[in-house]
Amino acid sequence: MHEQESFNWINLIPGVEHLPNHVVHAALVAGLMIITMGLARFSLNRELKKEHAGIIPPATLTYRNFFEILAEKLYGLCEQVMGPHEAKIFYPFIGTLFCFIFFANLIGAIPGFTPPTENLNTTLAFGAFVFLYYNIQGIIAQGPLGHIKHFFGPTLSWSLCWLAPLMFVIEIVSHVFRPVSLGLRLRGNIMGDHVVHGVFSNLVPIGLPVIFLGLGVFVAFIQAFVFSLMTMVYISLSTAQDH
Repeated sequence: MHEQESFNWINLIPGVEHLPNHVVHAALVAGLMIITMGLARFSLNRELKKEHAGIIPPATLTYRNFFEILAEKLYGLCEQVMGPHEAKIFYPFIGTLFCFIFFANLIGAIPGFTPPTENLNTTLAFGAFVFLYYNIQGIIAQGPLGHIKHFFGPTLSWSLCWLAPLMFVIEIVSHVFRPVSLGLRLRGNIMGDHVVHGVFSNLVPIGLPVIFLGLGVFVAFIQAFVFSLMTMVYISLSTAQDH
């Protein structure tokens, strides 16, 4: 909880001043992502029309190259965690989730903006969405009965079948708390970073805040990375075929 409301650029926009800040900022991030993807697609299509386009990348780091490097590294991580076949299927979802959370975190580093991931409603919504997604994918991959079998763990063997009811309860509780843990972890770290930056900015307004801005960018990346990594693990576990 903040003791006082800080200045926010969103409040200057007519018609949205009464809307919750986290909703408006989330919509802003989504809009910026759509614009960025549109510009990237336009730039790529224009270059593909040129001779030998795409064979030799630009020698310097450009706006598009940055996202290409980020996408390549994230795809490599998906292959390591989920396997080559699953990475091709789920990478669009993982990549979109990572970018949205990263930029939602990062917007808080701009003075006058509040990261939507600082609000518990946003982060719990992310967690609930991931929870529904990996369970739906598990049902699609293995069918309803096959997916439910996961909740019994390895106890369906002859010698351990008496543990099945206990394992079922433990697995259900574990799955229920997954979206909560995802949401609380993300919100807690982003809110903590924002509070620390605000405190030190008030104490030493010149010079020192730059250090915490850099730390904020690092925290924004790490939290998006951790959230995406845990999502990969949950999807992989839910869609894995038991042997």
